[in-house]
Amino acid sequence: MRNRLRQRFQERQTAYGLWITTESPTITEVAVTLGLDWVCIDMEHGHQDFHEVMNHLRVVRGSETAALVRVPGIEMSSIKRALDMGAHGVIVPYVLSHEDVETAIRYGKYPPNGVRGVAGDRCVKWGLGFQDYLSCGDEETLVIPLIETRLAVEDIDAILAVPNVEAIFFGPADMSASYGYLGQWEGPGVANRILDVRAKAEAKGISTGVMARSIADSLQRRDEGFSMVGLGADMSLLIRAIRENLEALDRKETLDLWF
Repeated sequence: MRNRLRQRFQERQTAYGLWITTESPTITEVAVTLGLDWVCIDMEHGHQDFHEVMNHLRVVRGSETAALVRVPGIEMSSIKRALDMGAHGVIVPYVLSHEDVETAIRYGKYPPNGVRGVAGDRCVKWGLGFQDYLSCGDEETLVIPLIETRLAVEDIDAILAVPNVEAIFFGPADMSASYGYLGQWEGPGVANRILDVRAKAEAKGISTGVMARSIADSLQRRDEGFSMVGLGADMSLLIRAIRENLEALDRKETLDLWF
């Protein structure tokens, strides 16, 4: 198992992806067909369970697209299950401190680096690829903390110093809320804080990711040096396309789109 997303990090190439919020694996199949570098299957919000995650993971198998799972929380069960099912990595939400990151890393790595249990599941091809996977599993799987709180920003130097952290991902909306700007994507000062943290991570060789809200935003995030740029979420991209058509037909819509 080789993680193409990690290779792009090492090659200093921007990796483009799609956030998956709906249960249909056809969405992921389209992402793979388009040649996207990664998808993130969201379990923290919405209705997806492990059965639905499994169907998304089946689609990426054998492709060049890496599959990440945003797990519901910093939980041993959800982290190890996602990895055992064949995910290339997990994005861990609501990180508050370097201790949280250390805990997440420990759950996602085998002894002696962590406490992930050895299983005969899909990741090891039900035992047929047991030694091959175990020989590189710790190296190739990613445990990516989601930096989305004021406390995480304040502890960022210690977070970036945690061993085996190869990438971090930003949550601008929740970060804005934690600074007192609920409902704003990037409240006053938040954009600069994200860029400051991104620069600190880059100085330590740690990749960074963020979601974009438009084509112009995707270009900006690429030019700002983010390693992972989410082109949008499945439903948001659908809504955006429909709204553009409605506006062209003089059917003006006023509702704001989150991302």
